[in-house]
Amino acid sequence: MDISVYRAGELGAADRAAWTAMQSKAHLHGSPELANPFLSPEFTLAVGRCRRGVRIAVVREDGEPAAFFPFQRSAAGVGRAVGLGVSDAQGLVHRPGFTWDARELLRACGLAVWEFDHLTEGQEPFEAGASGTFPSPVMDVDRGYEAYLSQLRGRSPKFTRSTLAKERKLGRDADGVRYVHDERDPAALGTLMDWKSAQYRRTGRSDRFAHEWITRLVQQLFHTRSEPFAGILSVLYADGRPVAAHFGLRTERVLACWFPAYDPAYSKYSPGLVLHLRMAEAAAADGIAYLDLGRGQKEYKDSLKTREISVSEGWVTRRHPVALGHRARRAPVRALRNTVLSRPELFEPADRMLKRLGKIRSRN
Repeated sequence: MDISVYRAGELGAADRAAWTAMQSKAHLHGSPELANPFLSPEFTLAVGRCRRGVRIAVVREDGEPAAFFPFQRSAAGVGRAVGLGVSDAQGLVHRPGFTWDARELLRACGLAVWEFDHLTEGQEPFEAGASGTFPSPVMDVDRGYEAYLSQLRGRSPKFTRSTLAKERKLGRDADGVRYVHDERDPAALGTLMDWKSAQYRRTGRSDRFAHEWITRLVQQLFHTRSEPFAGILSVLYADGRPVAAHFGLRTERVLACWFPAYDPAYSKYSPGLVLHLRMAEAAAADGIAYLDLGRGQKEYKDSLKTREISVSEGWVTRRHPVALGHRARRAPVRALRNTVLSRPELFEPADRMLKRLGKIRSRN
């Protein structure tokens, strides 16, 4: 393989265009997972403006780009997926039929190890290093919103009736209800981030927006707009103010759901669920094939999904002391977390404890 490694800002316009073209054609070649916005050059370049060590390996065959591998690298040669911890799709974007040797790729990138937690399907050379595979629910809208709603009624009739009834009740009780699929007001984004931070604290979770780089990343992506990629802020308004909002990323065929939140004062109307149905309707009208709800067990995801795709976590390593040390530190933490998440008898008491801690912190 002819492999060149670039800093994020050094990637040329021709290479960026080739990368985007591979994503645009991915669904035609049976690899729709490669069209995910988190695998787009725009996401990698945005992370590169907020974090050090972002690199892009370009693999060429006969002088033409055949694959793009974005990653983050430490001085010691520890590699991670770009945006690890906030990215919901990771891997190598490639043209049809391309194969690669994972260790050869790592060697060319100066990596002893590459860690991932949302590896997309079809990445066989990396999947050999996966320590676990997890479902990522999706909402299929490629046949239109009415077809999606019909399928939802068949799968979850009680949930569908209840959600649509709550939407009608909100319309009766509120002084005007409207939905904006692509809101461009930065103040609405600020409201969403405030809600999300409060939700993290209330449930005892780590507040992602307490990390300055994540806040900057979201703000940059909110202002990133092109034909094949954009940050999309969707807002449900009632009584003249936002009651639910979501910020995600879209390509031509995929809307990746990322940060949803709502005003707890309107919780009896389930505004977050109403918002997701409105998002599905607008996405279908825009030609989106599916909404990716992201890895993670949530009741609302199970209710809204039409099917699941899979993502994996793990490491690809070379024979190197750095790789052994990194895996020895990270593996026990990963294993403990996944054990708790996968077993209700462990997860439920842990979740209750986190929520109690969240309430204590909010009072203080």
